[in-house]
Amino acid sequence: MANNPQSPNGNQDPSGSTQMFRAFVDDGERQPQTAAPASGGPRVGVIVGVVAAIVVIAAVAWLALG
Repeated sequence: MANNPQSPNGNQDPSGSTQMFRAFVDDGERQPQTAAPASGGPRVGVIVGVVAAIVVIAAVAWLALG
C-alpha cells in the first residue's frame, strides 16, 4: 500500500497511485493519434539524398579510377 505523506494524519491512501495512473492513461487517450502522411513527407527527401550521395560517390570513383 502506498503511504501518502501529504495526509494530515499519516493514513495510507491505497488508491492514490492508481488514481494518478488512471488520470495519466486517460489523458493519453484523449490526444488524437495522427496518421502517417500519405505523400511520404520527409522520407522522400531522405531517399533523394541517399540516391544523390550514391551518384556523387560513383562519379568520384569513376574519375579516380578512370
